[in-house]
Amino acid sequence: MLRRLSIRDFVIVNSLELDFHAGFSVLTGETGAGKSILIDALQLALGQRADAGVVREGAARADITAEFDCPPALLPWLAEAGLEPEDGLLFLRRSIESGGKSRAWINGHSATAAQLKHVAEQVLDIHGQHAWQSLTRPASVRTLVDAVAGVEVRAVQAAWQAWRDAREALERARTHADTLAREREGLAWQLGELRKLSPEDGQWPEINEEHARLSHGQSLIEAGQASLEALDGDGDTVLRGLHLALQRLHEVQRHDARLAPIADTLESAQSLLDDAAHSLRSYLGRAELDPTRLRELDERLSAWMGLARRLRRQPEELPTLMQQWEQELQQLDLAGDLEALQSRCAAALSEYERVAAKATQLRRKAAPRLGKQVTQAMQQLGMTGGRFEVALLPETEPQSWGRESVELRVAGHEGSEPRALAKVASGGELSRLALAIAVTTAQDDAQGAATLIFDEIDAGVGGTVADTVGRLMKQLGRQRQVLSVTHLAQVASCADHHFVVSKQARSGHTTSQVAPVDGEARVAELARMLGGERLSTSLAHAQSLLESGRSAATP
Repeated sequence: MLRRLSIRDFVIVNSLELDFHAGFSVLTGETGAGKSILIDALQLALGQRADAGVVREGAARADITAEFDCPPALLPWLAEAGLEPEDGLLFLRRSIESGGKSRAWINGHSATAAQLKHVAEQVLDIHGQHAWQSLTRPASVRTLVDAVAGVEVRAVQAAWQAWRDAREALERARTHADTLAREREGLAWQLGELRKLSPEDGQWPEINEEHARLSHGQSLIEAGQASLEALDGDGDTVLRGLHLALQRLHEVQRHDARLAPIADTLESAQSLLDDAAHSLRSYLGRAELDPTRLRELDERLSAWMGLARRLRRQPEELPTLMQQWEQELQQLDLAGDLEALQSRCAAALSEYERVAAKATQLRRKAAPRLGKQVTQAMQQLGMTGGRFEVALLPETEPQSWGRESVELRVAGHEGSEPRALAKVASGGELSRLALAIAVTTAQDDAQGAATLIFDEIDAGVGGTVADTVGRLMKQLGRQRQVLSVTHLAQVASCADHHFVVSKQARSGHTTSQVAPVDGEARVAELARMLGGERLSTSLAHAQSLLESGRSAATP
């Protein structure tokens, strides 16, 4: 659940620290006091797109930190991403600079907005005051029903995409068979030329090096022999002169110790020159002229360079080019193999039908249950006798969501037949239906987010319906942490915790503050929400509401 929210320099909030608790909490205040600002700040901490306009005027940046209990199901993902929590707590932070730059952190580690959104799906669910609008959109309706049914939507989409790709490949092969055949023929001829040459990675510099060595073989041998003769041949040589110098120094160095280092240096030089002479003898022992091998290298280099010119490539690129064309030819073979493509298409369709059938089964099981639960909630929300249904309409063609579309239907009063919700429900009815569905699905989804926020979703209701809304949310608060932004005193009176948002103007600047209220302060806030000309009457009514709300049981 949400434990703490910290806000700095956000819109008209200077500094705010709020602690939250389990159960049902409400947020109230005058219109324009900034109740929605808190929800906006929380959404930014959970990855919503940032805008520099949220930074308080005159401040360098806005900073929001939200602290949650970490859901156990999220721990493996956090560990894999290197974002492990401490002491079971999850810290989400967002900073927005006045220049527009935004940064995010999870448990003190730098994170992306996408990672924040992933976490948000696990910890928080927000139902806005315009939630009813989604009830008229097919995609939103499917998402709602699939969440209740437990449908693996991604699996259905993946199977559908695989089938569509296979079908497009088959149609492309049928339509462009002649073009594919000509393309394959041309590629096969060029690849045949490369296969004759059979170039290998790293071979081009190797044969160039060997060719240079053989083509200059005589010069190399002559130079080696001359060098060896100068080092250790007949007559006056370097090694002989060095040996004589050392012999003379050894004879006299006992008379002057300063000659010892010089003698050591000459001995080292003698050792190195001996090694060089030995290496030259070894080199000359292996060196030979090989005109046959030289001709072979001449021919291969000529063929290699000629093919590179015809293909307009650098010689060293030919091995990679051959591998690339081998793969392309294999792909063309597959693209033109109608029998294999037909088999692949059939297999993909079969897999799609299997996954879609599983989704259909889950939807058929969930639809009547959801219809019954929402119908029951409608009776308490001023729609007595009304009925709610979830209709599954078969699709003639495979769709990315499965073999049926979903339609919400409602009968506004007893005796009427349910019809498409978007066609028969009024705005007020849609708002109440959205509330009924939100409460119902939140109770039904045991694996859902631990914290639910209702942002003025009770707008447009009043009277006994408002009393019911408060009791429904209090009931829901026994299972989840519930936070509601509301204008209704009947709803606020049922809350376990009450926060009041107020706005003050000081020194030409307007700021928003939030504070928990209890006792007389809470009664006064409920009286303000009730209005009325006589304060004493409003206070008495507020006290009565509060006492009723505290004892609110299951509606």
